Amino acid sequence: MKLAVVLQYVLPHRLLSRLAYALARWRWRPFKRALIDTVVRRFNVNLREAENPDPDSYPHFNAFFTRALKAGARRADSNPLAILSPADGKISQAGHIESGRIVQAKGQWFSASELLGSDSAAAVYADGDFVNIYLSPRDYHRVHMPMTGTLRETLHIPGRLFSVAPWAVRAIPRLFARNERLVCHFDTDHGPLCVVMVGAMLVSGVQTVWGGEEIPPYASRPRARDWRGKGITLARFAEMARFNYGSTVIMLWPANTVALDTLGSDQALQVGERIGTLKTA
Repeated sequence: MKLAVVLQYVLPHRLLSRLAYALARWRWRPFKRALIDTVVRRFNVNLREAENPDPDSYPHFNAFFTRALKAGARRADSNPLAILSPADGKISQAGHIESGRIVQAKGQWFSASELLGSDSAAAVYADGDFVNIYLSPRDYHRVHMPMTGTLRETLHIPGRLFSVAPWAVRAIPRLFARNERLVCHFDTDHGPLCVVMVGAMLVSGVQTVWGGEEIPPYASRPRARDWRGKGITLARFAEMARFNYGSTVIMLWPANTVALDTLGSDQALQVGERIGTLKTA
């Protein structure tokens, strides 16, 4: 087993993530500027499309990392039946949920029940479809709605904070079902939609437009929140959440709801691009 994989098991995930959280908000100018410059240079970040392209003006690294884009930098597919990519990033895996199992990588699976923390919630998506998108450090880190939906409930599930980089996804069994995550259930005109925001080592912060900062604090047990009757309806292409650094977003649909496009592993996407279409009766 490679050293990098061994370290994933032995390193203190939450301690390191708490440290990264603090450093990402440190306002000392030489530090935050050096960190921003390093990321821009190493990952070839395109600041020309940012609403604020001046790296020196951000108060801290996290503000830079969760930066907004200028108007028109991303556009939604014009077909109202098109399902949109919720994030900039790359396809990790996409396809059918087979007998309640979701592909993680070649030879690696996890169950929808594990991912969602509930057998009954997973039953809704039996033999449905999923898309898993990985956000790298160079990507825009706000997550948008793939289709219009009304928030029904969320479940914050405690867990590890393994890296979600491609090498870790290939090596660590059931990674997405083991990491800390926020499960978001929506009702739509075409049936249920589930969007799962998966945390990761050093990048475990999740913030939503309806609830603010959701992770951290890290959970010691599952925490469910009922949002029914609160009128939280988010339009297709609207921002729903952001990662305070990066990670992975997973979407699930019930059977016979969507027809996914051919989506290859490592295929690059931007927010608003079509990833499939809704099936109509």
